[in-house]
Amino acid sequence: MDALIALIQNAPGAANMSAQALHNTAAALMATLMFTVMALCAIVFTWMERKVAGFLQNRYGPMRTGRWHGWAQAVADMLKILGKEDIIPAEADKGLFVFAPILVLLGSLLAWAAIPWAPGFVAADLDLGLFYIFAVSSLVIIGILMAGWSSNNKWALYGAARGAAQMVSYEIPLALATIPVIMYTGSLNTQDIVIAQQGGLANWYIFRDPFLFVAFWMYFIASIAETNRGPFDMPETESELVAGYHTEYSGMRFAFFFLSEYANLFLVSLIAVMVFLGGWWAPLPLLDVIPPALTFIIKGVMMVFFNMWVRWTLPRVRVDQLMHLCWKVMIPIALICVLGSGIIQMVRG
Repeated sequence: MDALIALIQNAPGAANMSAQALHNTAAALMATLMFTVMALCAIVFTWMERKVAGFLQNRYGPMRTGRWHGWAQAVADMLKILGKEDIIPAEADKGLFVFAPILVLLGSLLAWAAIPWAPGFVAADLDLGLFYIFAVSSLVIIGILMAGWSSNNKWALYGAARGAAQMVSYEIPLALATIPVIMYTGSLNTQDIVIAQQGGLANWYIFRDPFLFVAFWMYFIASIAETNRGPFDMPETESELVAGYHTEYSGMRFAFFFLSEYANLFLVSLIAVMVFLGGWWAPLPLLDVIPPALTFIIKGVMMVFFNMWVRWTLPRVRVDQLMHLCWKVMIPIALICVLGSGIIQMVRG
């Protein structure tokens, strides 16, 4: 934010702006930038997911629209969605029905504010940055419940109930997996967490001790469930619930859910990079010539690829298996990681 304010101050005609006006202008520009990046994520990752799925299933995926590997197919789909009629069911709770996709998108957008893209380039440099991200991203759960309830459709309500139960449950191992990192850093500030990992691959938290290595995988598995993606896509099981909580949505409102899904996918990937994989630091000194923000984004896209790899490789689990994995397997292992990492830190002094 400070870098953006300095850039605005150097712009023509900005010399007479007050400090509050500069801050408000920078905040508006940052919000616009984040929303633009989210929209681009939805387009790029839609195409990427189809190509990854095609590769893993020994087929091509989109090839025609845009000629080169169907690069314009996602753009065409987005234009098609925006051109569809916006329908609200006659028996729906219209107020909640309209507000639900906005709340889901808002939860994603607010969480992006504390992501440190490069040294000093973060929209909200908060002392409780990591806590803030987990807190505001919980708004997505409220939006999903709101969408299912307001649709007045039993399949949408089933999907919303499943989604809420799944996301509330997996938030626990997701947060527990990051606690050893917070113990090492002594701070919840997202920039402090990244700065503490400078010095190459060996200083990344994933390699600091064996418990942190296990904690990373606990986070990765929980993040898949938290974003409602296969093999944990219980809220949207098309063979059981038509389309889950957004069954009754169309047009722009459906696009908001679609946009939020890929924004959350990139968000949890960036958090994994920030907390465990060195953030904007390059793995080797010879790669320091790459801009820090580009390094951060490349790592995030690689985590997105791994997420897609898992989705198109493993079959969907049952609801009881999903809950058993969370409460009886992942939470105990995450607690052991917290305890073990704490003991190692005490031994090391």
